[in-house]
Amino acid sequence: MEKRIKAGITIGDFNGVGPEVIVKLLDDDRIFKLCDIVVYGQKQILSYYAKLLKIQNFQIQEVKDTQRLNSKITNVINCFEDNVKIEPGIESEEAAQKALTCLEKATNDLKNGEIDVLITAPVNKHTIASLYPEFKGQTEFLAEKTGAGSNLMTLVDEDLRVALATNHIAIKDVATKIDSALISQKLELFYKSLQSDFMIHKPRIAVLGLNPHSGDNGLIGKEEKDILAPVVLRFREKGMTVLGPFPADGFFGAGSYMKFDGVMAMYHDQGLAPFKTISFQRGVNFTAGLNIIRTSPDHGTAYDIAGKDIASCDSIRAALFLAIDIYKNRIEYTEMTANPVERVRLNEEREN
Repeated sequence: MEKRIKAGITIGDFNGVGPEVIVKLLDDDRIFKLCDIVVYGQKQILSYYAKLLKIQNFQIQEVKDTQRLNSKITNVINCFEDNVKIEPGIESEEAAQKALTCLEKATNDLKNGEIDVLITAPVNKHTIASLYPEFKGQTEFLAEKTGAGSNLMTLVDEDLRVALATNHIAIKDVATKIDSALISQKLELFYKSLQSDFMIHKPRIAVLGLNPHSGDNGLIGKEEKDILAPVVLRFREKGMTVLGPFPADGFFGAGSYMKFDGVMAMYHDQGLAPFKTISFQRGVNFTAGLNIIRTSPDHGTAYDIAGKDIASCDSIRAALFLAIDIYKNRIEYTEMTANPVERVRLNEEREN
């Protein structure tokens, strides 16, 4: 009998669209045929949004842990007992603090194997950081808590996968971060993720240039000539299909991305602006390079539409589906690449 996957979902900022899209997602009974669901948040919050959205008979079961989950309805772990002031669209320190509390609990359960995958609803990073200055974002939080030396922010929409060499840093600092070691490390992570998480045997990766016109042969900038091109060449010499650096301005408009399994962008907006233009409301943020599986919708708290029944659950649904697919792919990849003795052991574990 195939193991039931346990999927955890953090509620995010309860004044943003997170709880709203979670309730919309879980109002579809077909979701429970795929996995067991446990929401890290509070029953009061989910009930509030179900009532606000006029969703009838939204069933919720409170649980203390993930050992006895109801496979047919939404399970919720109350991460805090005190009543909260729910004000859709309003930024608040209380909502930020509770969002971090839920993230901490879910991360610990994920790390300890209590859940198999984690989907994180959006939080207000600025407000959390005002309370806890060491907080840099959910991606960085998970990487630190799981002991990952490095990670790779990757945006996914079916066959479109865009990874970022640098994440949330100022544009003025991007060029100072781009060096051979960083690009090599990120490309290694991307290549391995495409193999083990997406089951692509020989991935094709495109590397975008940093400067306009990919440096124009050194006239505009030398990063392409001095850093990116040599790294690309070294990967090709190892038998990996890594090409570039390509001028970023026309790469997506010309449809060149469709010829590759993955695209490595140099900085946040270089990758996310075209990605969201192509895949708005469908995209998923996946953190590659971690030994755990975490995805999230590719939108923020969206205070301007919170509580108005406008927010779509398409992105968080895609995030759940992708997490499940990656979980299954990793099992299959591990079995495929194991030696014969190890393969027998893995099969026995799976059957038991």
